[in-house]
Order: sequence, then structure tokens, then C-alpha cells
Amino acid sequence: DNSAALIHHLGEISEILFFLLGAMTIVEIVDRHEGFKIITDKITTKNKRKLLWIISIITFFMSAALDNLTTSIVMVALLRKLIDDKHDRWFFAGMVILAANSGGAWSPIGDITTIMLWIKGNITAVNIILETFIPSLVSMLVPLTAVTFMMKGNVTRPEKKEAKSSDISISKKQSNMIFFIGVGSLLFVPFFKTITHLPPYLGILFGLGLMWVVTEIMHAKDKKNYSKLNASAVLQRVDTPSVLFFLGILMAVAALQTAGHLDLLSKQLDKIGDIYVINLIIGLLSSIVDNVPLVAAAMAMYSVPTAEQLAANPELYHFLVDGAFWEFLAYCAGTGGSILIIGSAAGIAVMGMEKIDFIWYLKHISIWALLGYFAGGGVFILISKFILHT
Repeated sequence: DNSAALIHHLGEISEILFFLLGAMTIVEIVDRHEGFKIITDKITTKNKRKLLWIISIITFFMSAALDNLTTSIVMVALLRKLIDDKHDRWFFAGMVILAANSGGAWSPIGDITTIMLWIKGNITAVNIILETFIPSLVSMLVPLTAVTFMMKGNVTRPEKKEAKSSDISISKKQSNMIFFIGVGSLLFVPFFKTITHLPPYLGILFGLGLMWVVTEIMHAKDKKNYSKLNASAVLQRVDTPSVLFFLGILMAVAALQTAGHLDLLSKQLDKIGDIYVINLIIGLLSSIVDNVPLVAAAMAMYSVPTAEQLAANPELYHFLVDGAFWEFLAYCAGTGGSILIIGSAAGIAVMGMEKIDFIWYLKHISIWALLGYFAGGGVFILISKFILHT
């Protein structure tokens, strides 16, 4: 029954979209209140190599807490305050894409694909962190080390513009408060899901509601600030087209699934037999095609087996909740997207913000991203086969 299938898919997809909208709005509120100044003011070094490591490591961990799309948007905004030269900034922005995707891959809320796997219940929050943290770290450190050797000298800071007598005046106390509430409400989501057993998007909307109330009270007396900083004004600045883009992509995958094409593809992939190779292929494909439809397709092609199916075919244990297949899928789809700039939401966002050239990225970053991808993948396979014996 097609209409029932449509309603079913729309319901599942809406969960992801509401989650994204909520997260993006929270970050936008923090940004409008200059909350990220806490981070930018702490970075004083001008040495390119030091700065590259600082930026990459901050991005790696921040991406796990927020999500890679949001983090790369925030980090590029930071880079503009730290680096004047466009060419230098492109190298840094390239590393931000890599670090954000690697950081997003090991956290249940770090990447749209891990969010999908987690919301659907294919992975659990603790396990994804334990099993994919080291491979993800390796996939960032390999390219980071390589790019470090290309860097020499110091960066030039952009000249500080005289503060315009803008209408918005925010005290340091206010921006710090908004920063901690914002990041806190994003970090609260996994706990919310575990405690209430409600879907994560409700946790994000709860956090957004909290911030809405706080900003309403904060700016209630100040009419000038209120019109620019209340949540409904900020909502207008959120990047809704990209959310609708995800809607289109996910609906297209749902259509392929309903029509039965994905079953055919999974039968082809099954001929390979090795779940690690299947995932590495999915990861490489995810640098060309967006990783969202690929993970959606993989989730549609392979499902978590029931006890009866497992008894009939013990080989299916890789596909159990937290099985090696899903964990490695999260890693491959997350980090494989860095190989080309168009392969991930983070890459597309940075490309749009910094006007990075596709060919430039291909020449300067892609080869290192590819090396990092395979290095991390190798580490994952070693850990999973020899240490965890899965």
C-alpha cells in the first residue's frame, strides 16, 4: 500500500529534519549572541602549524558534541576572525571539513548518518563511541600530519574593524550564559533519549524551547535587542533550504526502497560477502553521492535480524544492534565524505561559505583524506577482528 508507505517514510524522515532544524536554530542563537567568542578569544597563537592543530582538534571534539555541519559553519566563522589570507584559510577550511567529518563519525549526534542509525536503533550511543573513536582519530591525524608539513610561518590576522555602533549590545555574561545553555542542551539530547525513551528530536526541541524562554526573558526589557535576538528572528536566519534538500534526498531513497531497487543493490553487494569491504565501498561512494542516501539505502537493504533469522543464519550477527556492520558503516560513511569536497554536508557548507574550488580541494586535500580514510578503516578492522573478536 503506497500511501501507507509514504506516511511511514515521511514520519521517519521528519524526525531527522526536526532534529536538524532544532540543532541549527540553537547554534544560530548562540552565534547571534556572540557565544562562540569564548573560543575565539582563547586562541592567541599565530604560528600556522600550532593553529592548524588547535583548530583541527577543537573541530574534532566539537563536531562530536554538536554535529559536523554545525561545527564546520562555526569553525569557518572562527577562521575568518583568525586568518586574513584566503589561500591559507582554504587549507585550514579543508582540515576543518576533515576534522568535522572524522569527529562526527564517532558520536551518536555528530553526523546526520550516525543520527539516522541511532534514531533507528541500529547503534547505541556508548558503543559507537567505544568502537569508532580510535579509527576516527586516526583518519584525522594522518591528513593533519601531512598538511602540517606544508605549513610554514605565521598567519596574518584580519585587522579588527572598529565596532560599529550596532543596535545589538550583549554583555559578556549574557553571551556566556547563552553559550553554555546552547551547548548544554545539545549535549543533553543523548541523556534525554536514554531516560525518556522518546526520539532525539524531542530532546532538541526541548532544548530549543528552553533557550527560547531564556532569550525572551533576557531581552524582554530591551526592545532593540529583542527584535533581533529573540528565537523567532533567529529562525529566519537558519539554513532551511539545506533541510529541505535532505527531505528531497531521503524521500528519493524511500521511493527506491519502496520500488525494490535497493534490494537488488544489496544482492549485488552481498556477492562480495565481506562486510568490511562492502562498507569501504559505501564510504568511497559517499564521497561522490551524499552520504545520507547511502546510509539510508544501507539501512533499507540490511536490517537488524530477529532471533529467528539469526538462528537460521548465524552469519547475520554482524547486523545485530551495535554489530560490526553498523559501527563500520557509521565510520565509513562519515569519514568517506571528506575525500571530495562535495561528499559531505560539512564540505558543501564550507565550499559555499569560503568559495573553495572543487579542483583545488581535489589537488591539495583529497589524497590525504583518502589515506586517512583507509588508515582509520584498517585500524577499525584490526580492533574489531583481533581485539573484540567480532
